[in-house]
Amino acid sequence: MLDKQENGAFAVDGQLLMVLPRAGASLRNPDVKLPILRADEDGYYLEMRVESDSNDPSEVTLTRRVQLENLSVEEWEELKQQYANLDLQSCTDEGISNGLEKIQDRRIQRLFMALLTFLNPRQVAIVLYLYRLAAHQGNGRLVTFRSNDLLDCLGYKRTKDGGFASKVRSQLNRDLVALHRTELVLAQSLRKGNQVGAKVMIKSVLRIKDYEIDNVPRDFDLSKAADYTYELADAYTVALEFFEGPGRTGDYVLFASDIDLKQKLGNNAKNDYKTKLLIYLASRLKWDSPQDGQYLTISKQYLFKNLDLFGSNTARNNQIFWRTVEELQQDGYISGAQELPGKRKAATIQFQINPEKLKASGT
Repeated sequence: MLDKQENGAFAVDGQLLMVLPRAGASLRNPDVKLPILRADEDGYYLEMRVESDSNDPSEVTLTRRVQLENLSVEEWEELKQQYANLDLQSCTDEGISNGLEKIQDRRIQRLFMALLTFLNPRQVAIVLYLYRLAAHQGNGRLVTFRSNDLLDCLGYKRTKDGGFASKVRSQLNRDLVALHRTELVLAQSLRKGNQVGAKVMIKSVLRIKDYEIDNVPRDFDLSKAADYTYELADAYTVALEFFEGPGRTGDYVLFASDIDLKQKLGNNAKNDYKTKLLIYLASRLKWDSPQDGQYLTISKQYLFKNLDLFGSNTARNNQIFWRTVEELQQDGYISGAQELPGKRKAATIQFQINPEKLKASGT
């Protein structure tokens, strides 16, 4: 069962891992389409589509979207005007914060920020923490945690009064609300007799079920804090939405419980290539059939795309890639990696995965 630890490891839903790299694709990824505003009979949405690559079955098409609740017609028109101020070229060339500068409404600015940076490595670390805690607590898909415990695990330093800086606390609440609000929409092939249809799945990575405030007179609103202020609840209970599948199918990947989830001080989450590569390798363990249970051979082009290594500076990209491979070797997740002979544009990398640190069910 998914909610049990096995030999000092914890299980993460295989279906979730299969879509995580695509769900977290950055704005620079060529498969990512520009965010759009959409209205239908069910409501208003802010959404981004990640197109598939027909040459690789792991490159699934999906949409990540935020439902904009309780909007009046006037607010919808205002949102469209603010959307016109979104400078997507600046987001790509100069950074997302610069591209959002012209949007005056803080709530709309933060909604765009959450969608454009969804499932960055810091948020992925939060998800891994919650799955590890789920294995420890043994309550199935429901996980209860103290905010300060999570911030400690992520490696943030406490202030002199024993707490955490408001900026750090605020970021955690916004990360949790982003994981709660943002839905993933994807279709799975579904065979019905002689016909092949599709089953559309709509899930969030997690859903916040309740939260606790230690100091009752304190005024705290979950959505308001994420959209406008700099606050964090003291404890949360969340439901892991992908959790139920592996409980029935045994579809999961085991991660070593000693996984390092600490964030590098002063480093932007987008530059955490180690987490990106680890998650991508875990996803390929579920997509592929590793040779001898340990060897993965992956296109270098896809590796670079999923590590967000774009641009014409090939030497720099190669340096970052092999440095990241070395970090995963030092952490014990891979025993070795080598570039296989072949044409430059069709280059492949063979990884030897250490099953004591990372192992898919059935391998």
